[in-house]
Amino acid sequence: MGVAWGASQSLGKMAVSTGYGFLGLIFWQLVVGAIVLGPICLLTGRFRVGRGAMVFAVVIALIGTIIPNTAFYISVARLPAGIMSILIATVPLIAFPIALAMGMDRISGLRLAGLGCGIAGVALIALPAASLPSPAMVAYLPLAMVGPLFYAIESNVVARYGTAGMNAVQAMFVVSVTGAAMILPLVLATGQWIDPTQPWGRAEWALIAGSVAHAVAYASYIWLASQAGAVFASQTSYIVTGTGVIWAMVLLGERFSPWVWAALAVMLLGLALVQPRLRAMHVSGAAGEKQH
Repeated sequence: MGVAWGASQSLGKMAVSTGYGFLGLIFWQLVVGAIVLGPICLLTGRFRVGRGAMVFAVVIALIGTIIPNTAFYISVARLPAGIMSILIATVPLIAFPIALAMGMDRISGLRLAGLGCGIAGVALIALPAASLPSPAMVAYLPLAMVGPLFYAIESNVVARYGTAGMNAVQAMFVVSVTGAAMILPLVLATGQWIDPTQPWGRAEWALIAGSVAHAVAYASYIWLASQAGAVFASQTSYIVTGTGVIWAMVLLGERFSPWVWAALAVMLLGLALVQPRLRAMHVSGAAGEKQH
């Protein structure tokens, strides 16, 4: 799941390289996700899409795809994919205080230190003039942080309220269909429609590959969050971050300053510190199973 998601940063940058609008990219990502998850969904058994499922689908489509992916596509067009991969490591660091506020976790000194490391990691990217290829890129870092913020909110929402009686694949299929229906009018109204009948190039294939990887990884993430708790599920960011940087170097030829490598090291240290205790993970997992 982490390796697949790590590639999505670089694939997303390829997809926006020809100037496609973010709404069109999000729409086709959702459509491809529905196509991938639909057959799997049929094999997992019948389910009813009642009012609870529709509320879940609308909420998760907004906070888990439409809002964070809008911020992602706008910012990844202007920031290196490797930087985006490092910033995604802040998801568990943000998920922790949200879980505290929702009464689903307990405070500890080590985990507060982990939050401090996360802040320090972002600062190492934002403050030194030599950390980014262009100083003007710093202005897009707050926008790039919108995605991790909403993913952290989403993981806590799923951990607290479950998936409305659906399994992970069913839930993400309904979310994909609902999200595509929600965003299609905006795509057409803003002229961001992407014609699938045109010859496919690097950007189109990158969009398809990223969408397939996203659909499979996202369904897995929803399942993990519902079973093991939000903070534990967010530990996926370890692998997303590490492989995301490697994918950016291999696929896009990106290279990074010592400040960025220091930020990566500090961020991974923060992830290690914020990791919940084993007993807390068992409690979260039991609660997730009961909700599911």
